[in-house]
Amino acid sequence: MFPGIDEYDVSVDVAEGDVERLLDASPADVDAAPELTFSRNIFLPLTTACRYTCTYCTYYDVPGEASLLSPEEVRRRLRVGADAGCTEALFTFGDEPDERYEEVHAQLAEWGYDDILDYLRDVCEMAMAEGLLAHSNPGDLTAAEFESLAPVNASMGVMLETTADVRAHSGTRRKTPGQRLNTIEAAGEVGVPFTTGILVGIGETWRDRAESLLAIRELHERYGHVQEVIVQNVVPNERSDFEKPSVETMRRVVAMARVALPEEVSVQVPPNLSPTRELLDCGVDDLGGVSPVTDDYINPDYEWPALRELRDIADGAGVPLYERLPVYDRYLPEAHRREDFDGRPAPGEWLSPAVRDAIGADDVHGERYRGVARRDGPLAVGADD
Repeated sequence: MFPGIDEYDVSVDVAEGDVERLLDASPADVDAAPELTFSRNIFLPLTTACRYTCTYCTYYDVPGEASLLSPEEVRRRLRVGADAGCTEALFTFGDEPDERYEEVHAQLAEWGYDDILDYLRDVCEMAMAEGLLAHSNPGDLTAAEFESLAPVNASMGVMLETTADVRAHSGTRRKTPGQRLNTIEAAGEVGVPFTTGILVGIGETWRDRAESLLAIRELHERYGHVQEVIVQNVVPNERSDFEKPSVETMRRVVAMARVALPEEVSVQVPPNLSPTRELLDCGVDDLGGVSPVTDDYINPDYEWPALRELRDIADGAGVPLYERLPVYDRYLPEAHRREDFDGRPAPGEWLSPAVRDAIGADDVHGERYRGVARRDGPLAVGADD
C-alpha cells in the first residue's frame, strides 16, 4: 500500500473505511485536553551530516562543511543543560551520515569509533553520568541498532513525516515511507518508548495525512510503544519554497490526529513553529521538548518560547502546565509513576537497568527526575515560577 513497505517487509494495512471516517473528522469532534506538558531539554546536534537532501530541510550541511561535536564539547553542553535544570538530552543527526561524509567517518575513526551510532551510544552514557536522560533521533534504524542503543536511552524517535511518495523527498538519496515504517516497527519490536509524527505541507494530500496517522496507530496498537505523535507544519526557510499551512489546515490535521490515536498517545505541536494557542482546543496535550539554553538547530530561524510563555499559553487555555520526563509516565517503573495504568507496559519492562537506576538514584539527579515524574519536584512550572 505504501511505497517501500515490500522492500522492508513491513505489514501495515490501513482500512479504507477508517480513512474515510478520519477524513470527516474536525475540531468539533474532539475536546481540549485537561492539561499541557513539556520536556525541558538541551538540544545536541551530534553532526549536521545526512545521507538525504530533503528540499525543505536546513539542518544538513554538504560534505566538507558538516560539523561533528567532539566528546569534550558534548560534555560541556551536557553540564550546561544539567545546571539549567534540564532532564532531557536530545541527540539528533541525519540518517547514516558517515556513509556519505568521509571527513566525519575519518574523525570518528580517529576517536576510536566504528560509526556514528557507536559514538552516539557513548555520549548517551555520558549524558546519564552528567545528570540527563537521553532521547535520540538518529534517523532510520534496524532492530539490532535499537537493541544496541536502547540500554542508554530513556526514549527515542523518528518522524514518519508521511506515508506518501512526495517530491520533497526527491533526489538520488531519498527517504521512503517503507524505511520509516520499518524503523517505527523495529522500535516496537525492541520495546523502545517512541516519538514519531507527521509533517504537514510537503506536498501530501488529506488522504495521505489520514493514512499516515492510521499507520502510526496500527503500529502502536501492535506494540504499545508510541508515546507521542507530533503534528508539525512545514515552515519557510532558505531551502524551501513550501508555504506554511494555514491555521484552518492545522486545526483540522490536529483534530484528525486526536481522533485517530488512542487516548494514551499524546498529540504534540511544537510551540516555536505552530500557531499553538489556536490549536489547543483541537486535542493538543503536549508542547514537546523546549530548551532554555540551546537553539532549535533543525529550525534555527524559529526560537523556542521562554518557559514563562508556555505557562501563559496554558493559562490562556485555562489548563495547568506540567513538566515531564522524556519518557512518559506509563513507561516508568511502578515506584516512580504518578498513577497506575491498565495498558500493556509492565513495571520496569520498557526501560533498561541503567536508565531505571538513573531515575531511582539516591542523588540530586535522581531526585530531580522523580520530582518531575511526580509533578511535585522543584522544576514543576506552577503559579509561583
